[in-house]
Amino acid sequence: MTQAPERSRTVRRRHDREIVALAVPAFGALVAEPLFVMADSAIVGHLGTAQLAGLGIASALLTTAVSIFVFLAYATTAAVSRRVGAGDLQAAIRQGMDGIWLALLLGAAVIAVVLPTAPFLVELFGASDTAAPHAITYLRVSALGIPAMLVVLAATGVLRGLQNTRTPLYVAIAGFVANAVLNVVLVYGAGLGIAGSAWGTVIAQCGMAAVYLWVVIRGARRHGASLRPDAAGIRASAQAGAPLLVRTLSLRAILMITTAMAARLGDADIAAHQIVLSLWSLLAFALDAIAIAGQAIIGRCLGAGDEQGARAACRRMVEWGVAVGVVLGLLVMLSRPAFLPLFTGDSAVRDAALPALVIVALAQPVCGVVYVLDGVLMGAGDGPYLAWAMLLTLAVFTPAALAVPALGGGLTALWAAMTLMMAMRLVTLWWRTRSGRWIVTGATR
Repeated sequence: MTQAPERSRTVRRRHDREIVALAVPAFGALVAEPLFVMADSAIVGHLGTAQLAGLGIASALLTTAVSIFVFLAYATTAAVSRRVGAGDLQAAIRQGMDGIWLALLLGAAVIAVVLPTAPFLVELFGASDTAAPHAITYLRVSALGIPAMLVVLAATGVLRGLQNTRTPLYVAIAGFVANAVLNVVLVYGAGLGIAGSAWGTVIAQCGMAAVYLWVVIRGARRHGASLRPDAAGIRASAQAGAPLLVRTLSLRAILMITTAMAARLGDADIAAHQIVLSLWSLLAFALDAIAIAGQAIIGRCLGAGDEQGARAACRRMVEWGVAVGVVLGLLVMLSRPAFLPLFTGDSAVRDAALPALVIVALAQPVCGVVYVLDGVLMGAGDGPYLAWAMLLTLAVFTPAALAVPALGGGLTALWAAMTLMMAMRLVTLWWRTRSGRWIVTGATR
């Protein structure tokens, strides 16, 4: 009678150890990436307002360009972890190399587009006459580092698939330190101004990509995996990533619509929105770390043909998502009065943000489950469903968001629409998970 509960507790403890071992380093690596922009902003900010404004525009364009290709990490994690579960490390690393070659091709294509169109892109973002030259300079120089940034994404996916999230953490920390030092030396020591900041970021990203490539190449040689580009493999990686690209674009559209609607509400509301959105993004890192663990664990279980293990891991990660979401929600609720003065002294902005933060706090348990299930389905390689589900969510969210300013609603109503969006995602992801259609075992889906 007592053996079954004891066995169940043992399985849960094993899952807990695995989730923590993968999620904690993943969280550190996720948080380290935005610090690149923060370091650049702190250093460039002392050059002048125009330079800082130019950096803000260029970094927004670069962040958008790179985030669109985040599927390089997600799809590679799922594919590599499946082959790890099947016990074929040679094929797993070969699969990872296909993702890295795809990243290099996409990076070259982005450079070819960005370099000649940089002035147009900067103008499209409404840069002032004083900020535009600095934005163009930073964008053109930084674009040279995009292939390295995409290689970092793909190689991170390889290591996650190999159940290794510690190396990406160490590389991210080293990259951040190198970026900060190079920025100071090149901006002030060499007198290169904003171009020095861009070159510092490019060199740091190339260094990170070189370390990742060394790690992957060493693994490839150890297991006898080919390093040469394979057209069929690269094409398969692109096909696996295409649905996740649709998902990502739909999510970016939701965020852009939200910001556009906040701008229509007035200066105080858009300022408050930026504060709330920055906190939302920080909370997302914590929840996304669990999702990353889910991608790696689920992919490995399905690759090993362990359907029961995949279901058990999914259940345990959902429990983690709820628990972390509740904790984060309580922290937001309790810290609101102390949090807002760090960003603004304007009482109108604080008044607009306070009730919106209540909505954010209440939504965190829902967000926790959404992120986990998103990771589970990504790990299962269920990209086409995720694409259709996000398109449906976008279709439901858009009229709700557009109605907020039209009906005289404020920022709280807009963030209620964001919570509706997350609830819609919860429904679609929960339904898919309960159906069991995501469970396809084997080395490939």
